[in-house]
Amino acid sequence: MKKHLITGLFAALALSASAQSFKEWIDPEVNAVNRAPMHTNYFAYESADAATRGVKEQSSRFMTLNGTWKFFWVKDADARPTDFWRVGYNDKGWNDIPVPGVWELNGFGDPIYVNVGYAWRNQFQNNPPQVPVENNHVGSYRREITVPADWKNKDIIAHFGSVTSNMYLWVNGRYVGYSEDSKLEAEFDLTPYLKPGQKNLIAFQVFRWCDGTYLEDQDFFRYSGVGRDCYLYARDKKRIQDIRVTPDLDADYRNGSLKVQLDVKGGGNVSLELLDAAGKQVATATAKGSGIATLNVENPHKWTAETPYLYTLRSTLQGSSEVIPVKVGFRKIELKGSQILVNGQPVLFKGADRHELDPDGGYVISRERMLQDIQVMKQFNLNAVRTCHYPDDNLWYDLCDQYGIYVVAEANVESHGMGYGEKTLAKRTDYKKAHMERNQRNVQRGFNHPSIIFWSLGNEAGYGPNFEAAYDWIKAEDPSRAVQYEQAGKTGKTDIYCPMYYGYDRCKKYCEDDSMTKPLIQCEYAHAMGNSEGGFKEYWDLVRKYPKYQGGFIWDFVDQSVRWTGKNGKMIYAYGGDFNRFDASDGNFCDNGLISPDRVPNPHMYEVGHIYQNIWTTPADLKNGEINVFNEYFFRDLSAYYMEWEVLKGGKVIRTGRVDNLNVAPQQTAKIKLDLGKTCQCTEWLLNVSYKLKNREGLLSAGHVVAKDQLVLNPYKAPSMELKNCEQSNIEVPAPQVQDNDWNYLIVSGDAFRVEFNKHNGYLTKYEVNGQDMIKDGEALTPNFWRAPTDNDFGAGLQRKYIAWKNPEIKLTSFKQRTENNQVIVESAYDMPGVSAKLALTYVINNAGAIKVTQKLTADKNAKVSNMFRFGLQMPMPRSFETVEYYGRGPVENYSDRNHCADLGIYRQSVAEQFYPYIRPQENGTKTDIRWWKMLDRSGNGIKIVAAAPFSASALHYTIESLDEGLDKRQGHSQEVEEADLTNLCIDKIQAGLGCEDSWGRIARPEYLVPYADYEFTFILSPVCHSIGME
Repeated sequence: MKKHLITGLFAALALSASAQSFKEWIDPEVNAVNRAPMHTNYFAYESADAATRGVKEQSSRFMTLNGTWKFFWVKDADARPTDFWRVGYNDKGWNDIPVPGVWELNGFGDPIYVNVGYAWRNQFQNNPPQVPVENNHVGSYRREITVPADWKNKDIIAHFGSVTSNMYLWVNGRYVGYSEDSKLEAEFDLTPYLKPGQKNLIAFQVFRWCDGTYLEDQDFFRYSGVGRDCYLYARDKKRIQDIRVTPDLDADYRNGSLKVQLDVKGGGNVSLELLDAAGKQVATATAKGSGIATLNVENPHKWTAETPYLYTLRSTLQGSSEVIPVKVGFRKIELKGSQILVNGQPVLFKGADRHELDPDGGYVISRERMLQDIQVMKQFNLNAVRTCHYPDDNLWYDLCDQYGIYVVAEANVESHGMGYGEKTLAKRTDYKKAHMERNQRNVQRGFNHPSIIFWSLGNEAGYGPNFEAAYDWIKAEDPSRAVQYEQAGKTGKTDIYCPMYYGYDRCKKYCEDDSMTKPLIQCEYAHAMGNSEGGFKEYWDLVRKYPKYQGGFIWDFVDQSVRWTGKNGKMIYAYGGDFNRFDASDGNFCDNGLISPDRVPNPHMYEVGHIYQNIWTTPADLKNGEINVFNEYFFRDLSAYYMEWEVLKGGKVIRTGRVDNLNVAPQQTAKIKLDLGKTCQCTEWLLNVSYKLKNREGLLSAGHVVAKDQLVLNPYKAPSMELKNCEQSNIEVPAPQVQDNDWNYLIVSGDAFRVEFNKHNGYLTKYEVNGQDMIKDGEALTPNFWRAPTDNDFGAGLQRKYIAWKNPEIKLTSFKQRTENNQVIVESAYDMPGVSAKLALTYVINNAGAIKVTQKLTADKNAKVSNMFRFGLQMPMPRSFETVEYYGRGPVENYSDRNHCADLGIYRQSVAEQFYPYIRPQENGTKTDIRWWKMLDRSGNGIKIVAAAPFSASALHYTIESLDEGLDKRQGHSQEVEEADLTNLCIDKIQAGLGCEDSWGRIARPEYLVPYADYEFTFILSPVCHSIGME
């Protein structure tokens, strides 16, 4: 960097505004100048009626600053204007920008995504508190406003909801102040600067990077600008400056108390009134000026995520018209016996980590988007959220209070790019104040929210005295809550042992170690990158087994990608590396969501929703129709739900029923008898049970399914693989005809079918029935051991480790045919030298054109060969085969280690809908536990597959090769992959699981892998005619 430019910049700025040093942006011990003290989140209304409505935007004391501002952007910090804040400055040549709005999504600079390391890492070496001048974009804002004339005798406060990374503020040509911490509001008292009833100029300037950026190295898109609402509000001179509420319950968790702590400016008595949800007064008190008052309530409704009942505390200072409403939830948080308790119960935290990101707005999140996120969480049984890795918009906490979500409220501290060793800022004295202030403000602002159960000191920022001091301050300031920090580990200052990506065995070991006395709640686990979440159930088997293990937060809730225009004008979800060739990038590591950027549930979300459910059904005495229903809720019975059940025979529903009254207390099991009717041993019988809401509840509609299970009444028995000829009365059974005189092909034909084998590779290359080809011209039924690597596969390097199976040499050593029992048998034998194996393909063809296929691999027991992705075959079919009908797990895609949410049944779907567009193209669309599978054209003609055991299959209009980026990721996007003119059918005995422990090394659990070994797979392909979908 050119240090002399910084010196010149300071000199110029000192001349233009002597009231500030302009060193604030590189001074870690100056994080605010003239910034108002942080207070709890509330709004003071002008009347009781306005307070009852509770919409600050409709208050006469509110004035928005949102809207269009004049804007000037420079690439380098030393090129920024230094006198733009002057009244009369000519800004006619400036651009417009919305507030809120981030620069990079409004045409100013490019988005950057990095996980570890700062956005400047490709061009600048870390040297805190110094940040680059080059490429340190600076945005300057100007806007004239007219302040209401009747605010003349009021104090007028400016609220800037979130500005990244800092802001200098001027009003009417006068310097007001400075702030850092881009994820908390900055408020300034503008009373001395504004002229009510007249036009006023507000100007502010924002740096892309400042010294505080070293504490904002979160794993997310790095945007700049204004991310949240900005507004002015008016206050009486004599007023309630701050109000804190601390609810508590007695030892029996029955009666409640509410401690109200007041900071009053100007003195006077404060009238306190507590109202229930219907507006009925339940308690009152009077506080004398600043101090503490206590309201006692007999047996109040309790707040939990299951029962989010809110009271309203209204506070009025005598002599003032202002009324402050504060939502109150009565609940008690305790740490006892290696557990955290809410209202005396060791609740399970079924959580996810959520970044505040929108595909169109970036950091700008609308109320509607927040409601959508809450709704999705509720729909999929999430009851907890961690605000990774910074405080969220105030509205988010309000919604969590209202709808019932437990919150880990995290401070805006992450210095991941500095590492965890001696360079960590956690040990630097010059950053001690910033660590403390960011944690203090987080607590001071969020104190009143009942949804906040934990304070988090930050994320991935090392460990040292700066965090220890912050922990001590919070515990003294708010002893009513738990405080956690992942880097404190087992022995540091944290109330919760909250590791990241703790594997199954380590979780088990911790739980069985009696010397470990802190609750285990993973702050990040089950990394949901791409096609993932395999093995998620096994985590929750441990949670439900060990009392000390109380859940965790999945990384993460929503894919972060931004909506962008890709190749050929197609809409894509862009990620790191898509914007230019120079900026640092960590690729698509930003896309680890349970839902897509547009909030469409990714397929693995359905598995999470099932494993997180709160009602479980298990067999009691199924022969007599008895089932056990376990209520995993801690605070509510099941009276709000009804049960629907259905009996399936061979995948088809034949009987149904409903139970309206479910008398099951929290944490209890009840036995329920159902009139299931008779079953038989002739086929598979299943019982589907689902639980639905009787009435609308919050954001969930009446009839919403909150839980489901499938029980086996009579198990599946695979059909015999004995292939018989089709016989007709009084008609002689003809054997298929064999034509062996062609140099290239062995031809087998019969009445209405023709089968051809390539003599040079032994593969089935033509399968024609009634003049219709089942195999696309030029293709064949071939062995397949490969899949387009998932993100987890890439993270573990499996695209390299398993490379021997991608296009292995399969050398034909023998090709034979014979006729037995009026059936043709074709045998192909192969050497596979690259994997030290022998392969055999055997085909038995009957007189109706059905083909029994046996694929057999014989491994060399002395060879060291990698695992494979799958063992099966693929058969490219003409694209006209657009319909899939199958009896197996569905309707969503599922894999061997992620299929608990997918019920067995008969499903009829299009091939087009089999493909799921993960943000980066990869393996997708597979279905497991298949009993039979049909590929059909519009006429219902095609093939049916049955196997010696349940199998897996997929059918896509994409080839494996088109979804496979090779040895390294290549900035791929599913929307840019061209569909192939075929339907690619994959038929597998087994495919490897997906895994979820992490996405950078660990693979699926051993029981879900496909190790190098002997395998044999037998299935029958048979023609079907006019297979029409019928209910």
